Amino acid sequence: MTEREEEQMIRDQFDKLLAACPRCQTEENKKLVTKAFELAHEAHKGMRRKSGEPYIIHPIEVARIAAEEIGLGTKGVVASILHDVVEDTDYTVEDLQNMFGEKIASIVAGLTKLEGIFDQSSSLQAENFRKLLLTMVEDVRVILIKLADRLHNMRTLNSMPERKRLKIAGETIYFYAPLAHRLGLYAIKSELEDLSLKYELPNIFNELSAKVKESEEKHTEFINNFKAPIEQRLNAEGYNFEVVGRHKSIYSIWSKMQKKDLPFDEIYDVLAIRVVFSPKIHLPEKTQCWAIYSMITDIYKPKPDRLRDWVSTPKANGYEALHSTVMGPNGKWVEIQIRTQRMDDIAERGFAAHWKYKGQKEKESELDKWLEMVKELLDNPDSDSLEFLDDFKLNLFASEIMIFTPKGDVKVLPTGATALDFAFDIHTDIGYKCIGAKVNFKLVPLSHTLKSGDQVEIITSEKQQPKYDWLNFVTTAKAKTRIKEAFKSERKDLIIKGEKILEKALHKKKLTINSRILRKIMTHHSISKRDELYFKLGKGSLKLENLAKILSIKSSNKWIRYWKLSLGMSGSDKDEKEEKERSKKKKLVLSDDNDKDQFTISECCNPIPGDDILAFADEDDKLILHSRKCPVAIKLMSSQGDRIVSAQWESHKILSYLALINLSGIDKMGIVSNITRVISEDQNVNMRSINIESHDGIFEGSIYLYIHNTEDLNNLIYNIMKTKGVHNVTRQERIKG
Repeated sequence: MTEREEEQMIRDQFDKLLAACPRCQTEENKKLVTKAFELAHEAHKGMRRKSGEPYIIHPIEVARIAAEEIGLGTKGVVASILHDVVEDTDYTVEDLQNMFGEKIASIVAGLTKLEGIFDQSSSLQAENFRKLLLTMVEDVRVILIKLADRLHNMRTLNSMPERKRLKIAGETIYFYAPLAHRLGLYAIKSELEDLSLKYELPNIFNELSAKVKESEEKHTEFINNFKAPIEQRLNAEGYNFEVVGRHKSIYSIWSKMQKKDLPFDEIYDVLAIRVVFSPKIHLPEKTQCWAIYSMITDIYKPKPDRLRDWVSTPKANGYEALHSTVMGPNGKWVEIQIRTQRMDDIAERGFAAHWKYKGQKEKESELDKWLEMVKELLDNPDSDSLEFLDDFKLNLFASEIMIFTPKGDVKVLPTGATALDFAFDIHTDIGYKCIGAKVNFKLVPLSHTLKSGDQVEIITSEKQQPKYDWLNFVTTAKAKTRIKEAFKSERKDLIIKGEKILEKALHKKKLTINSRILRKIMTHHSISKRDELYFKLGKGSLKLENLAKILSIKSSNKWIRYWKLSLGMSGSDKDEKEEKERSKKKKLVLSDDNDKDQFTISECCNPIPGDDILAFADEDDKLILHSRKCPVAIKLMSSQGDRIVSAQWESHKILSYLALINLSGIDKMGIVSNITRVISEDQNVNMRSINIESHDGIFEGSIYLYIHNTEDLNNLIYNIMKTKGVHNVTRQERIKG
């Protein structure tokens, strides 16, 4: 492409952006957007993305997503175009303030990544997330533009090296997708999840995509037959409506397959039908939603336990709808969603639409309450970034429960919240003085886990004082933060005391505290943070026993050098030659030639040869292998992505790895001996132990096996499935050997 053709392509993309922004159509707004484009175009001149395209295409596309898919106005579009100018060029926030005003400059400042050096135990990514949230509570457009930025990066992620792809995909699934969901951006949340799965587990993604496409073709006729009687009834009642069919996203299907341990063919609610209608003026929306539900259940019988009423009590992200699962033609269960045009707009476009409709309802929305909660959490500037991110993410989960106060008011809490969480949600002082609770008039301890619909009365005592071990059973970020605050001064004193204890112990050995010594001690005691080590020493819950032995442990230089080269780090001057060749080392390749002591198999997911894996270099420079779909691995990719090493197995036929299979079926004479015979006849598998139990004619059991790779395991599962009476055999990945 010539320079002139490239310039024309850029101008065409900008024209498409202007056309996609309905709130940018006045002459004044067009001038402001064009001014931002010309500045960014000039500032980014000569810059190119990894894909080779001019860099200016990225901010244009981000602005287009912000305008077209989120619904932001002129200031949001201008800030989107300028979002990388301060970070990547010589322009400053002050320059933008002079040219575009204080509001646009503050949004861009919030989007600009932190600069400077952070403590090694901290996470640059976590610090960036924290800054985003700090700015978000002042202007939510910051996080909306950041989500648009992340979506475009994910759409173009293929041009990045694999290690970067894993890091960015891990961040996305761990932090950005839940945040998009919390802000009500369902379409963006679903696409972020699907793209993360595509790059983390490409084989699974491609396989499920093909199955969904195949089922879509089969379902077209089914959808038409299903919705015909509904359309006929709604037309007769004089409603202006649309009935559409859609498939669940690839990620949500995969997630349900994992949680329920089911194959694709047994996920019965892959298909959903949505009824979106314009409400009649003289009746409340809620009344009309229930009226349409009644009409539909006159035609199709509902599944009693699958009714979800988010019209009476909306979700915390503002989502409103009635959901039900009904029995459709040919004995197929179908999920049906009923919502008004306003509800649909909020469901698809989230906070921007929520803001548009604000004022139609006098009461404060759950989303406004959530933003207030974020403000409270950010009032504590001393908290560790990674710890803050973990606490914050606890409150991003979509699953929520409704808890009633003694007076009948409703509080929305995350699933898993305890009575003590509820106490802190009411007021910090009530949390500090809480000694128990009555749930549905029955006395329960502070640690009691609440269920949706519970009515809770908190019991307090003036003699009660907060306890540090409360942190072991509270789940909300507010409760965790308030408990930590109560012990802040005491904890600081113990940390200082613990540091002096360590200094004294090392001084006897003529040593001083340094990062290498700290890593060895922390790794030995399974402690992830330096302050936590000092705190335990100061409190006396940890003793410096076997200190000489701990400090004498050596790491494998070969593997330290390998992962440092993989991450682009130079271990020493001697490594320069190897560093020049690191571009050839795309992956850490594991085969039978490797000594098993050179890496560790993580117990959280227990990967075996044949699984999609990655390696994580821990604080002691040891390589730990994780399955790519392991939740712990996803968290590591999101918070410490720079320590991830891309890895793959080669064929393994010598070394054996522990695997666990679960099986069930109809109990009959000789079933156990038939199963063990299949295993003993397999030359590639050895059985470690077997446990089979029978109840009322049904057997369930588990078998520990030593296998070489997934191919051998899958062959064995296939052969066991052929045994008469066996109905189900699955591999359990999270085991402990």
